[in-house]
Amino acid sequence: MTIVLGKPGVDGLSEVLGALRDWQDDDAPMQLHPGDVGWIWQSGAERTAAAVRTWSLGGRILAVGLLDGPTLLRLTTAPEARRDEELARQVVADVTEPERGVLPEGKVAVEAPTGALVHDLLFEHGWKVDEPWTPLSRDLSEPVPDSGVRIEAIGPERGHEFAAIHRSAFNGRFTAERWHTMAAGLPYADARSLLAYNDHGQAVAAATVWSAGPGKPGLLEPMGVHTEHRGRGYGKAITVAAAAALQELGSSSVIVCTPNSQPGAVPTYISAGFQPLPERRDRYRDA
Repeated sequence: MTIVLGKPGVDGLSEVLGALRDWQDDDAPMQLHPGDVGWIWQSGAERTAAAVRTWSLGGRILAVGLLDGPTLLRLTTAPEARRDEELARQVVADVTEPERGVLPEGKVAVEAPTGALVHDLLFEHGWKVDEPWTPLSRDLSEPVPDSGVRIEAIGPERGHEFAAIHRSAFNGRFTAERWHTMAAGLPYADARSLLAYNDHGQAVAAATVWSAGPGKPGLLEPMGVHTEHRGRGYGKAITVAAAAALQELGSSSVIVCTPNSQPGAVPTYISAGFQPLPERRDRYRDA
Protein backbone atom coordinates (compact mmCIF):
# COMPACT_ATOMS: atom_id res chain seq x y z
CA MET A 1 0.00 0.00 0.00
CA THR A 2 1.10 3.55 -0.69
CA ILE A 3 0.34 6.80 1.09
CA VAL A 4 -2.29 8.78 -0.81
CA LEU A 5 -2.67 12.57 -0.87
CA GLY A 6 -6.33 13.52 -0.95
CA LYS A 7 -8.95 16.25 -0.70
CA PRO A 8 -11.81 15.16 1.54
CA GLY A 9 -14.61 17.22 0.03
CA VAL A 10 -17.46 18.50 2.17
CA ASP A 11 -18.70 14.97 2.89
CA GLY A 12 -15.27 13.98 4.22
CA LEU A 13 -14.84 16.83 6.69
CA SER A 14 -16.53 14.90 9.52
CA GLU A 15 -13.90 12.16 9.23
CA VAL A 16 -11.11 14.74 9.21
CA LEU A 17 -12.47 16.43 12.33
CA GLY A 18 -12.78 13.04 14.04
CA ALA A 19 -9.12 12.30 13.36
CA LEU A 20 -8.03 15.70 14.67
CA ARG A 21 -10.07 15.19 17.85
CA ASP A 22 -8.51 11.78 18.42
CA TRP A 23 -4.98 13.16 18.03
CA GLN A 24 -5.33 15.92 20.64
CA ASP A 25 -3.44 15.20 23.85
CA ASP A 26 -2.18 17.35 26.72
CA ASP A 27 1.27 15.74 26.44
CA ALA A 28 1.54 16.32 22.69
CA PRO A 29 3.17 19.39 21.17
CA MET A 30 0.86 22.19 20.00
CA GLN A 31 -0.76 21.03 16.78
CA LEU A 32 -3.58 21.61 14.34
CA HIS A 33 -6.87 21.49 16.26
CA PRO A 34 -10.49 20.92 15.18
CA GLY A 35 -11.10 24.53 16.18
CA ASP A 36 -8.63 25.71 13.54
CA VAL A 37 -10.87 24.08 10.94
CA GLY A 38 -13.85 25.63 12.70
CA TRP A 39 -12.43 29.13 12.38
CA ILE A 40 -11.71 28.64 8.66
CA TRP A 41 -15.36 27.54 8.28
CA GLN A 42 -16.37 31.22 8.29
CA SER A 43 -15.82 31.02 4.51
CA GLY A 44 -18.29 28.14 4.17
CA ALA A 45 -18.12 24.37 4.01
CA GLU A 46 -16.98 24.17 0.37
CA ARG A 47 -14.06 26.56 0.85
CA THR A 48 -13.12 24.81 4.07
CA ALA A 49 -13.04 21.46 2.28
CA ALA A 50 -10.97 23.00 -0.51
CA ALA A 51 -8.40 24.10 2.10
CA VAL A 52 -7.96 20.62 3.62
CA ARG A 53 -5.49 17.96 2.51
CA THR A 54 -5.16 14.45 3.91
CA TRP A 55 -2.49 11.76 3.69
CA SER A 56 -3.95 8.28 4.10
CA LEU A 57 -2.74 4.69 4.09
CA GLY A 58 -5.22 1.93 3.42
CA GLY A 59 -8.09 4.36 3.94
CA ARG A 60 -6.83 5.54 7.35
CA ILE A 61 -5.90 9.21 7.72
CA LEU A 62 -2.30 9.62 8.93
CA ALA A 63 -1.89 13.38 8.44
CA VAL A 64 -4.10 16.42 7.94
CA GLY A 65 -3.08 19.73 6.41
CA LEU A 66 -5.08 22.97 6.47
CA LEU A 67 -4.28 25.76 4.02
CA ASP A 68 -4.49 28.92 6.11
CA GLY A 69 -4.38 31.08 3.03
CA PRO A 70 -2.75 29.96 -0.23
CA THR A 71 0.86 29.95 1.02
CA LEU A 72 0.70 28.44 4.54
CA LEU A 73 -0.01 24.78 5.22
CA ARG A 74 -0.76 23.92 8.84
CA LEU A 75 -0.02 20.23 9.29
CA THR A 76 -0.34 17.56 11.95
CA THR A 77 -0.14 13.78 12.05
CA ALA A 78 -1.40 10.83 14.00
CA PRO A 79 0.77 10.66 17.15
CA GLU A 80 2.45 7.39 16.16
CA ALA A 81 3.27 8.78 12.70
CA ARG A 82 5.07 11.95 13.76
CA ARG A 83 8.50 10.40 13.03
CA ASP A 84 7.36 7.99 10.31
CA GLU A 85 9.85 8.34 7.47
CA GLU A 86 7.61 7.14 4.65
CA LEU A 87 4.87 9.58 5.61
CA ALA A 88 7.27 12.49 6.15
CA ARG A 89 8.98 11.99 2.79
CA GLN A 90 5.62 11.80 1.02
CA VAL A 91 4.40 15.00 2.73
CA VAL A 92 7.61 16.86 1.89
CA ALA A 93 7.44 15.76 -1.74
CA ASP A 94 3.82 16.91 -1.96
CA VAL A 95 4.45 20.34 -0.40
CA THR A 96 7.63 21.09 -2.35
CA GLU A 97 6.29 20.25 -5.82
CA PRO A 98 3.62 22.81 -6.84
CA GLU A 99 2.06 20.53 -9.46
CA ARG A 100 0.81 18.27 -6.65
CA GLY A 101 -1.72 20.94 -5.66
CA VAL A 102 -0.76 21.64 -2.06
CA LEU A 103 1.44 24.77 -2.11
CA PRO A 104 2.20 27.04 -5.07
CA GLU A 105 5.54 28.25 -6.37
CA GLY A 106 7.24 31.11 -4.57
CA LYS A 107 7.53 31.82 -0.86
CA VAL A 108 5.50 29.33 1.16
CA ALA A 109 5.50 27.97 4.71
CA VAL A 110 4.63 24.80 6.61
CA GLU A 111 3.57 24.64 10.27
CA ALA A 112 4.08 21.24 11.90
CA PRO A 113 4.29 19.99 15.49
CA THR A 114 7.65 20.40 17.18
CA GLY A 115 9.67 17.21 16.76
CA ALA A 116 7.90 16.05 13.60
CA LEU A 117 10.25 14.48 11.06
CA VAL A 118 8.81 16.83 8.44
CA HIS A 119 10.86 19.65 10.02
CA ASP A 120 14.13 17.75 9.54
CA LEU A 121 13.39 16.85 5.94
CA LEU A 122 12.32 20.38 4.99
CA PHE A 123 15.60 21.62 6.49
CA GLU A 124 17.44 19.16 4.26
CA HIS A 125 15.61 20.71 1.30
CA GLY A 126 16.86 24.16 2.27
CA TRP A 127 13.77 25.48 4.04
CA LYS A 128 14.48 28.07 6.74
CA VAL A 129 12.90 28.79 10.11
CA ASP A 130 10.34 31.58 10.31
CA GLU A 131 9.49 34.06 13.08
CA PRO A 132 8.87 32.60 16.56
CA TRP A 133 5.46 31.93 18.09
CA THR A 134 4.75 31.12 21.74
CA PRO A 135 2.23 28.39 22.62
CA LEU A 136 0.61 28.68 26.05
CA SER A 137 -1.53 26.28 28.06
CA ARG A 138 -3.69 26.40 31.16
CA ASP A 139 -4.59 23.25 33.08
CA LEU A 140 -8.31 22.93 33.81
CA SER A 141 -8.21 20.33 36.57
CA GLU A 142 -8.84 23.02 39.20
CA PRO A 143 -11.79 25.45 39.36
CA VAL A 144 -11.39 28.58 37.24
CA PRO A 145 -12.07 31.81 39.17
CA ASP A 146 -14.67 34.35 38.13
CA SER A 147 -13.43 36.73 35.46
CA GLY A 148 -14.62 39.80 37.33
CA VAL A 149 -16.59 41.22 34.41
CA ARG A 150 -19.91 40.43 32.76
CA ILE A 151 -19.41 37.63 30.24
CA GLU A 152 -22.08 36.18 27.97
CA ALA A 153 -22.04 33.23 25.59
CA ILE A 154 -23.75 34.63 22.52
CA GLY A 155 -26.23 33.28 20.02
CA PRO A 156 -27.06 34.41 16.48
CA GLU A 157 -28.68 37.63 17.63
CA ARG A 158 -25.30 39.00 18.77
CA GLY A 159 -23.06 37.82 15.98
CA HIS A 160 -22.78 41.41 14.76
CA GLU A 161 -21.33 42.50 18.12
CA PHE A 162 -18.68 39.78 17.96
CA ALA A 163 -17.85 40.80 14.39
CA ALA A 164 -17.48 44.48 15.31
CA ILE A 165 -14.99 43.70 18.08
CA HIS A 166 -13.02 41.35 15.83
CA ARG A 167 -12.75 44.01 13.10
CA SER A 168 -11.50 46.54 15.62
CA ALA A 169 -9.08 44.19 17.38
CA PHE A 170 -7.49 42.79 14.22
CA ASN A 171 -8.09 45.62 11.73
CA GLY A 172 -9.88 43.07 9.59
CA ARG A 173 -13.06 42.50 7.61
CA PHE A 174 -14.81 39.90 9.73
CA THR A 175 -18.58 40.28 9.36
CA ALA A 176 -21.72 39.07 11.09
CA GLU A 177 -22.39 36.90 8.04
CA ARG A 178 -19.01 35.20 8.56
CA TRP A 179 -19.83 34.57 12.21
CA HIS A 180 -23.17 33.00 11.26
CA THR A 181 -21.51 30.79 8.65
CA MET A 182 -18.88 29.70 11.19
CA ALA A 183 -21.52 29.00 13.83
CA ALA A 184 -23.43 26.79 11.38
CA GLY A 185 -20.36 24.60 10.76
CA LEU A 186 -19.71 21.12 12.13
CA PRO A 187 -16.91 22.11 14.56
CA TYR A 188 -19.04 24.80 16.21
CA ALA A 189 -21.20 22.15 17.86
CA ASP A 190 -18.33 21.96 20.39
CA ALA A 191 -17.65 25.70 20.52
CA ARG A 192 -18.78 28.87 22.27
CA SER A 193 -18.41 32.54 21.35
CA LEU A 194 -18.09 34.89 24.30
CA LEU A 195 -18.47 38.64 24.74
CA ALA A 196 -17.23 40.73 27.67
CA TYR A 197 -19.17 43.84 28.64
CA ASN A 198 -18.08 46.89 30.62
CA ASP A 199 -20.11 48.63 33.33
CA HIS A 200 -21.93 50.68 30.68
CA GLY A 201 -23.17 47.59 28.86
CA GLN A 202 -20.78 47.98 25.94
CA ALA A 203 -19.26 44.87 24.35
CA VAL A 204 -15.51 45.35 24.80
CA ALA A 205 -13.85 41.97 24.11
CA ALA A 206 -14.61 38.77 22.23
CA ALA A 207 -13.34 35.21 22.14
CA THR A 208 -14.28 31.85 20.70
CA VAL A 209 -13.38 28.53 22.32
CA TRP A 210 -13.34 25.11 20.65
CA SER A 211 -13.61 21.80 22.47
CA ALA A 212 -12.07 18.63 21.06
CA GLY A 213 -14.18 16.52 23.42
CA PRO A 214 -14.04 15.61 27.12
CA GLY A 215 -10.55 15.03 28.46
CA LYS A 216 -8.91 16.74 25.48
CA PRO A 217 -7.23 20.16 25.24
CA GLY A 218 -9.54 22.90 23.97
CA LEU A 219 -8.48 25.83 21.81
CA LEU A 220 -8.91 29.56 22.32
CA GLU A 221 -9.08 31.17 18.87
CA PRO A 222 -9.53 34.08 18.46
CA MET A 223 -9.40 36.52 21.39
CA GLY A 224 -9.48 40.26 20.87
CA VAL A 225 -10.22 43.52 22.68
CA HIS A 226 -11.79 46.54 21.01
CA THR A 227 -9.13 49.18 20.41
CA GLU A 228 -11.10 51.78 22.40
CA HIS A 229 -11.10 49.59 25.52
CA ARG A 230 -7.56 48.24 25.73
CA GLY A 231 -5.40 48.52 28.81
CA ARG A 232 -8.27 47.94 31.26
CA GLY A 233 -7.92 44.23 31.91
CA TYR A 234 -10.60 43.02 29.51
CA GLY A 235 -8.18 40.76 27.65
CA LYS A 236 -7.31 38.94 30.87
CA ALA A 237 -10.97 38.77 31.90
CA ILE A 238 -12.27 37.19 28.70
CA THR A 239 -9.31 34.80 28.59
CA VAL A 240 -10.19 33.58 32.09
CA ALA A 241 -13.82 33.28 31.01
CA ALA A 242 -12.73 31.30 27.95
CA ALA A 243 -10.92 28.84 30.21
CA ALA A 244 -14.05 28.49 32.35
CA ALA A 245 -16.20 27.87 29.27
CA LEU A 246 -13.92 25.07 28.08
CA GLN A 247 -13.88 23.58 31.56
CA GLU A 248 -17.69 23.42 31.41
CA LEU A 249 -17.37 21.63 28.05
CA GLY A 250 -15.14 19.01 29.67
CA SER A 251 -11.77 20.10 28.29
CA SER A 252 -8.66 19.02 30.20
CA SER A 253 -6.76 22.19 29.34
CA VAL A 254 -6.94 25.27 27.15
CA ILE A 255 -4.27 26.10 24.58
CA VAL A 256 -3.46 29.17 22.52
CA CYS A 257 -0.57 30.21 20.30
CA THR A 258 0.48 33.79 19.59
CA PRO A 259 3.23 35.39 17.50
CA ASN A 260 6.05 36.95 19.49
CA SER A 261 5.65 40.03 17.29
CA GLN A 262 2.58 40.92 19.40
CA PRO A 263 4.36 41.97 22.60
CA GLY A 264 1.27 42.35 24.79
CA ALA A 265 -0.28 38.98 24.00
CA VAL A 266 1.96 36.64 26.02
CA PRO A 267 1.75 38.75 29.22
CA THR A 268 -2.05 38.86 28.88
CA TYR A 269 -2.31 35.07 28.69
CA ILE A 270 0.15 34.61 31.57
CA SER A 271 -1.92 37.01 33.71
CA ALA A 272 -4.91 34.74 33.00
CA GLY A 273 -3.12 31.69 34.38
CA PHE A 274 -1.54 30.31 31.20
CA GLN A 275 1.95 28.84 31.18
CA PRO A 276 4.23 29.52 28.20
CA LEU A 277 5.59 26.51 26.36
CA PRO A 278 8.77 26.34 24.24
CA GLU A 279 8.70 28.62 21.20
CA ARG A 280 7.82 27.13 17.85
CA ARG A 281 8.69 28.21 14.32
CA ASP A 282 7.26 27.40 10.92
CA ARG A 283 9.47 26.28 8.05
CA TYR A 284 9.49 28.46 4.94
CA ARG A 285 10.92 28.42 1.44
CA ASP A 286 12.04 31.64 -0.20
CA ALA A 287 10.55 32.69 -3.48
